[in-house]
Amino acid sequence: MQAMKPMKGMAPMTPMTPMSEPDRSWWPSGLSNPSSTGGQNGVRYAFFPDQRRLVVEQDGKVRQYDTGTHRISGVSQQQQNAEGGAPTFASQDGPVNLSSLKQVG
Repeated sequence: MQAMKPMKGMAPMTPMTPMSEPDRSWWPSGLSNPSSTGGQNGVRYAFFPDQRRLVVEQDGKVRQYDTGTHRISGVSQQQQNAEGGAPTFASQDGPVNLSSLKQVG
């Protein structure tokens, strides 16, 4: 019978890499941090509550909208329609169609 061999020491742990920040390259500068971001069906959005702005990128174009009292929390499932598939967003007051918001900037 052979004698037990000593155990190997643990290998040093590699440090964790921090989580990546949201991709800020697509929305205009000068806006605060978004409270919600996301995308669906080729549309991405970022909502900036401090400025009451919703920034939407669709078909390669970035547009800003005044959200008034709406606090955008997500994008709803969309269907293609006569408006070319304008997305509908979720807010505390229910669905908000993008076409009902005033484009600014």
